[in-house]
Amino acid sequence: MEQDINRQVLLKSRPEGIPEAENFEIVNTPLPELGDNEILVRNIYLSVEPAMRGWVSEVANYSEPVPLGAVMRAFAVGRVAASRHSKFQTGEFVTGMFGWQDYAAVKAKMIQRKVTPTDVPISTSLGVLGLNGLTAYFGLLDIGQPKPGETVVVSTAAGAVGSCVGQIARIKECRTVGITGGPEKVKICRDEFGYDAAIDYKAGDLDPALAAACPEGVDVYYDNTAGTISDEVLKHLKLGARVVICGTASIANWEPIPMGLRVERHLLVKRARMQGFLVLDFADRYADALQELTQWVRQGLIRYREDILDGIEQAPDAIAGLYRGENFGKRLIRIAPEE
Repeated sequence: MEQDINRQVLLKSRPEGIPEAENFEIVNTPLPELGDNEILVRNIYLSVEPAMRGWVSEVANYSEPVPLGAVMRAFAVGRVAASRHSKFQTGEFVTGMFGWQDYAAVKAKMIQRKVTPTDVPISTSLGVLGLNGLTAYFGLLDIGQPKPGETVVVSTAAGAVGSCVGQIARIKECRTVGITGGPEKVKICRDEFGYDAAIDYKAGDLDPALAAACPEGVDVYYDNTAGTISDEVLKHLKLGARVVICGTASIANWEPIPMGLRVERHLLVKRARMQGFLVLDFADRYADALQELTQWVRQGLIRYREDILDGIEQAPDAIAGLYRGENFGKRLIRIAPEE
């Protein structure tokens, strides 16, 4: 083994709203012992997700809250360090829900898939070729159902999910408009991710900017934020528009439920559809989607960015950093070398 301790990031206290560094603690524990048919994974990259805010909330959403004193729930990719399971061999790379820790002893059902590094980095299995890419793929194509020539608007357009949504929409011959925060991210949206137009919501005047970018209205809105950004986009929906609810990043706390503009009139008058989804609903189709996403990455049709923090000590503040808008692309924490 590379080391004889297992560093773990534990949930120390429940946050009020966005998880902050003080809600976590890092502890040293013995290496886990393998049981029958278990696999010991040495984590290399840990994932940081906006959804983690919901995972540590006291109120359960689509999953049970992470218990106090438990290892922070997280996707990770790592190397098999030891195996007592016939289907997994030492040295293979695997990804799954392994948690914020150096080592995880897991059953085979906890492993999402093997990762075969060839012409793409293993880190992509947590981003563009992982849950982020899959979320973009199914949310846009199954829920949004874009048609060639339609206008697709994406919030958090420079993020790990949003950037992929915009590029898939371009592949499907749509006109793409990204909403992001700050001039640097606007430039990235245009120059790297190929958006036809990009809007800086921090500059104000979002309504006239949307009107200029979407002169014929919005056919598909991929919503990662909720809140005031979405209130403005809904004004520009076309007849028969589809609104994809993927995230609510702009809402710091859902208790009590925040009151804002009502959406019903927009949906009624414009005969629009608004639908939420979870990527977990499409698990039986992951393999086919990943095959197509991988091909698009290899062809250069989908580009991606990774925001890599070094060291497990970066983990406690990593979620709050997402909500501060610090990251450019998929946020990861590297805790071991790949070799």
